[in-house]
Amino acid sequence: MTPQTSSGDLLADRRYGYGAACLAEGDVATAAEMAEQTLERAPRFAPAWFLLGRAREAQHRAGGDEGAFHAALRAYANALDLDPEDGQGARLHLARMGEGAVMEAITPAYVRALFDGYAPRFERHLVDDLHYRGPSMLVAALDRAAGAAAPFAVALDLGCGTGLVGEALGGRVAHLTGVDLSPGMLAHAERAGRYRRLVAGDLRSFLATEPAGAFDLVVSADVFIYVGDLAAVLCAIARVLRVGGYAAFTVQSPPGPGVELGQDGRYAHGEGALSQAIAAAGLDLRLAEEAAIRRESDADVPGRVVVLRRPDPGAASRP
Repeated sequence: MTPQTSSGDLLADRRYGYGAACLAEGDVATAAEMAEQTLERAPRFAPAWFLLGRAREAQHRAGGDEGAFHAALRAYANALDLDPEDGQGARLHLARMGEGAVMEAITPAYVRALFDGYAPRFERHLVDDLHYRGPSMLVAALDRAAGAAAPFAVALDLGCGTGLVGEALGGRVAHLTGVDLSPGMLAHAERAGRYRRLVAGDLRSFLATEPAGAFDLVVSADVFIYVGDLAAVLCAIARVLRVGGYAAFTVQSPPGPGVELGQDGRYAHGEGALSQAIAAAGLDLRLAEEAAIRRESDADVPGRVVVLRRPDPGAASRP
């Protein structure tokens, strides 16, 4: 489900649009006022509740106003009640404000809406503005762990986006499948012609329905920043890997050892949490390197590139 785009009331829509513009310019007081005026005419318009939440949250951050804090919580809760799939990200804001489950803060509907809107400028923004190096670093790490330019018969790119990882893999893969939540991203990937198969859907649901041992390689670049429970995903990846198959991915790194949901709206997985997730999946760690895969605000974002291998459970018992 895509987020509601119109309240059905022209005047309410105009006030909402003006309020959103005010918020973007930093005028949070006017943004809140316009959101409230919108809701007077269209009380079930979820985006207006979300706008009100963002404006009140900004007021709280600026001045420590406890009234604004609680007003933001109520507004986000109302937005979520009207849009349970949460295409706007109310759960994320609530979790960062200390309300709600952190591990469930980022929903598939939110990620889908985020990247459908981002698709037309995705590659240009990542490469030119954020100096994104994830795909090339991922493939280079895979080459070091599995052997230079190792060939793979069947591979899976989780959260393939527009196909940057597919491009970086070059001729290493005979049959490459890409999965992404965003139809807008997949349209770009299809035009690039890097994938034999493209699937629109959530990576967890996709992994659950694929045959066991279906892939020689599973890759995922800058995707697990939207996944809190990494252990569950790695267990699902382990199931679809053949014995001896590889998994390679990137994660963002927090200051501590656990899992943190940052103010940037992304999950960061510390060394301790990463080790526990790998052990739970029964995979062997072949390589883990610190890597700044992109820059934000003129600073490197700390992260890791990780390569795992599915072991042969019978190898240890053989003479």
